[in-house]
Amino acid sequence: MTKLTAHELLLLFKKLHDCTLCPRVCHADRSTSELGYCQSGVGYSIGSICLHHGEEPILSGKNGICNIFFTRCNMQCRFCQNYQISRNNGPIHEQRLTLAGVVDQIERILDRGATSVGFVSPSHFIPQMMAIIASLEQRGRKATFVMNTNAYDKVETLAMLGGAIDVYLPDLKYMDERLALEYSDAPNYPQVATRALTEMFRQKGAKIELDENDTIRCGLIIRHLVLPGQVKNSIQCLRFIAEELSPNVHLSLMAQYNPIPAVSSHPTLSRTLRQEEYEEVLCEMDRLGFNRGFIQSLESPLVYLPDFSHPHPFEAR
Repeated sequence: MTKLTAHELLLLFKKLHDCTLCPRVCHADRSTSELGYCQSGVGYSIGSICLHHGEEPILSGKNGICNIFFTRCNMQCRFCQNYQISRNNGPIHEQRLTLAGVVDQIERILDRGATSVGFVSPSHFIPQMMAIIASLEQRGRKATFVMNTNAYDKVETLAMLGGAIDVYLPDLKYMDERLALEYSDAPNYPQVATRALTEMFRQKGAKIELDENDTIRCGLIIRHLVLPGQVKNSIQCLRFIAEELSPNVHLSLMAQYNPIPAVSSHPTLSRTLRQEEYEEVLCEMDRLGFNRGFIQSLESPLVYLPDFSHPHPFEAR
């Protein structure tokens, strides 16, 4: 697979001075104080670099995955469980690091046995993500690189990544445009995300590659979080994947929704998912012929809630 050259990486960083990396197309000069929607600069703003055992089994493997959580986001989901680091307004938990500082932390985790490096919410930090990958490879590190994204991504940006990203791990959050705007301030999300997923599927297809320990080395896994009161939206998401991509795609159907304080008074987002809601979506998953992937128990909200004020966010609660 083709990697970015040093010159191409430099050109990618130059895009941050007139940023059009994500569908917001803010044209912000991120080297100044006049930041765009994501309120992010040109450096390495990190919410956490940690060993995570809570991903899908073929991602975590027996030794966990090294996840790099970027701060801020190009979407603002009202219910985001990572709100301590993902808000674009107000204070957040963050580390401002150098490239060497980021890579040093990753290497220490790889030395503990992890074989995969996951980039969480990297859509607005694509140049930084690519620089981290290049630096790790220059140090002789062999790892599986995972892009864990909300799918609010430009096809043109994704097309540059095919030689560097081994595993795409996108969400498909909405096929309801009104809901995407109300819940996540994401105009045209269904159109943007379905184009992005189509590009990822073009690059990876439905087949995944596993190593001798049944840990993923290449492929595509699509996640969908079932939201309370939004069964119809979930069914529409599954139908797009099955009918426009393939029912053989690996699907991760999640029940882990847990209300955060910001939605405590919302008529539906203030509660967890009901058994009958999840079962209705599971029935549609079976009807559409999905036979590869993962589901969760309704007890999962208690397991996946992080605390980014702690050095190990997923072990703090």
